[in-house]
Amino acid sequence: MDQAIGYASMAKVKSSAAHRIAFVYSAAFALAVVFLGFAMYLVADADFRRQQDGLVKQEAANLAQEYNDGGLPDIARAIATREAGGSIKAFGYALFDRSGRRVAGSLDTPRPAPGVHTIVFRDPTEGLDSARAETRQLGGGYRLVVARDTEIMEGIDRTIILLFGAAFVLVVAFGIVGALALGGYLQRRLEGISGVARAIMAGDMAQRVSVGGRGDEFDAAGAALNTMLDRIEQLMDNLRQVSSDVAHDLRTPLLRLRNQLEQVGKVDGAAARAIELGDAVLALFGSLLRIAEVEGGGLARTFVAIDLSYLVSEIAESFAPAFADGGRCLAWSIAPDVTVLGDRELIAQALVNLLDNARLHTPLGTKIDILLVAADDTTVRLEVCDNGPGVPLSDHARILQRFARGEASRTTPGNGLGLSLVAAVASAHGGKVVVSDNHPGLRVSLALPKAAG
Repeated sequence: MDQAIGYASMAKVKSSAAHRIAFVYSAAFALAVVFLGFAMYLVADADFRRQQDGLVKQEAANLAQEYNDGGLPDIARAIATREAGGSIKAFGYALFDRSGRRVAGSLDTPRPAPGVHTIVFRDPTEGLDSARAETRQLGGGYRLVVARDTEIMEGIDRTIILLFGAAFVLVVAFGIVGALALGGYLQRRLEGISGVARAIMAGDMAQRVSVGGRGDEFDAAGAALNTMLDRIEQLMDNLRQVSSDVAHDLRTPLLRLRNQLEQVGKVDGAAARAIELGDAVLALFGSLLRIAEVEGGGLARTFVAIDLSYLVSEIAESFAPAFADGGRCLAWSIAPDVTVLGDRELIAQALVNLLDNARLHTPLGTKIDILLVAADDTTVRLEVCDNGPGVPLSDHARILQRFARGEASRTTPGNGLGLSLVAAVASAHGGKVVVSDNHPGLRVSLALPKAAG
């Protein structure tokens, strides 16, 4: 379990743009530290080597002065004094005659050429080793060599590398911790905005982005979004109010007209047709009001667990006789124990609309199937499909819009709002409607979130 949680957390970090930005910044900072450390190492090493060469040259100049002042005895005595006093730990000395024989000093190396360069000598304890040396040509054919073991510089280099290595490890560690902290902070701030957006898409128009007191860019963006959402909610409220007012205001005179026509219809057959038209107009306004109510949001607060398997079975059994009388066959396949969280009346109305749509727009002999399946652990799928003439692919998305009707259905009763209500119900429940080809016929699939177990 802990391992699965760890993998999930790692996957979340990998997919997070906020964490990627933070890690890229940390990596860039660590890379800058590497380049800075390398440059400082080169500068420090060059400076230390320059100082070492300066010390060697100065020591060689001092001994050369001893030779110039007192000849071979003085320089030999000076070399012996330096080596006896422990100077050999820092310097090595050798004096060669014209034939190349070492006549003073204990530095074990072949006679090098004049100048400053790296030489190889034999260390009494370590064997062959390298050193930086100043070789000076003295009078009488003598050649003086003053060397300084490079082991000292190598030790300094190792110390510098060790310090920068430790500093780099600390920078990387602090960078990772900082990246995780910064990425988490950015992710939390962005998740707050995304959560509000998802809640609003689910119908809760009262949600707003949390705005703190810092006045930073996130607060400024949140305040701007809240102002925009307030304006959108106001416009939607105005639109819904106008639509509702128009529908309510027209229903009253239409009802009165229908009642009058009903009285006339007892003696006039034409009035009966007018009554039917009035009923159709009233149904139209009823559908508009219902869609406006569903799209208005806030229904999620009244949702309860619904046994969708039982509800669909009940509707299918009640509609089967009507379909049989109308020359069509209704069959169903319903998965057991499917539960969703929602409004029972709205889901029932959506299924009834799908069945009415299939009954009205298919010819005699058509088979209509109702399918209820658990698509996965989080989604259930309720489908109504038929083997009728179907709908052109170009109209699949359009028939979910209000008042949209296919060319083949313009002569049949209806107002083009049935599938619009289905789409509104699906959206109110956090689901969606998909229209597809049934090969032959039409398939309308209503996907709804599964109730948590």
